[in-house]
Amino acid sequence: MSTSPTAVLLKIKTSSSTFTRKEQSIAQLILSDPVRASRMTISEMSDELGVADSTIFKFAKHLGYQGFRDFRDDLLADAFDPQVSVHENISERDDISSVAQAVFQSSIKSLEDTLRLQQRDALDKAVQILLSSKRVSFHGCGGSNAVAYDSYQKFLRSPLQTVFAQDYHLQLMQASLLGPEDCAIVISHTGLTKEMVRLAGIVKKAGVRTIVITSYPSEHLQAYADVVLVSVSDETGYRSESLSSRISQLALVDTLYTAVMFHVPNVSETLHKMRRAIATTKLDDTGRPVA
Repeated sequence: MSTSPTAVLLKIKTSSSTFTRKEQSIAQLILSDPVRASRMTISEMSDELGVADSTIFKFAKHLGYQGFRDFRDDLLADAFDPQVSVHENISERDDISSVAQAVFQSSIKSLEDTLRLQQRDALDKAVQILLSSKRVSFHGCGGSNAVAYDSYQKFLRSPLQTVFAQDYHLQLMQASLLGPEDCAIVISHTGLTKEMVRLAGIVKKAGVRTIVITSYPSEHLQAYADVVLVSVSDETGYRSESLSSRISQLALVDTLYTAVMFHVPNVSETLHKMRRAIATTKLDDTGRPVA
C-alpha cells in the first residue's frame, strides 16, 4: 500500500517521535535533502548511514509502504512537488500586504497538509465514538487548552453533554468522573505533554474512549488513544510551530462537529434554545436589548 505522494515528507515529520535512533538518522538524511535522497538506492543510503539494508526497508514499512521501491517512488514525486517546498520569508522590511500573503499562505498550506494525512477510517471511528457517547470531555494544556475550549463551545451546540476546564487539576477531577459511555478528546501538539499523557492514562483505565489530536503521535500518548488525528504545521521565523498548528487542530474539530451534527437527533431544538438565549445579549434596531 502506498502513501499519498504529497504526504511522504509530512509522514516522516509527524512520525519522528516514534522512530528508533537509526530510523531518526534515516529521517534526518531524507528531510535535509529530499531530492538527493529520492535518487539514492537502498544500498547507497545504508552505506552512507552505516546501517543495514534491512533497517532502511523497515523504515519504509514503518511509514506504511510495502518496500523501499514504493517509498522511493513517492519520495521522488514529493521531492519535486513545488507545494512541498513552500516556505515563508518575511522580514521587517516587508509591507503589510506581503506579510498578510505569507501568513495566509502558511495557514492554507497547514490545512492542505493536514487534510492529506487524514485517514477516512480514523475519522469515521472518531465520529462513531462521539455519536455513541453520553458525555464528551475536552482536554489540553497551554495553547492546546485554547483549542479545547473552542471545541467545547462548538459541541455545546449539540445535544451531547460537554465538559471542559481550564485548570489542569479540575481537568483531572472531571476526567476521574468519566466512564465507558463517555469520550475524552485530548489535544497535545507535541504528544509529549506530561499532563495530557497522565490524564489520558486515567481515562483509559476507566474505559473511556479517547480521541487524540496531535502533530506528533508519540508512543506515550498514542498508547492510550482509540483514535489519533494528526495535524500539520510548519515553524516559521515569526511564530512557533505549536501556534501555527492551532488552525489545523480547529479544522479537525470542525470536521468532527459537522459530521456529528448531521447524525444526532434534536439538533434543531438544541440550536433554537441556544440562539434564543444568545439573542438576549444583542441590541435591536432601536439600540434596546432584545426581549
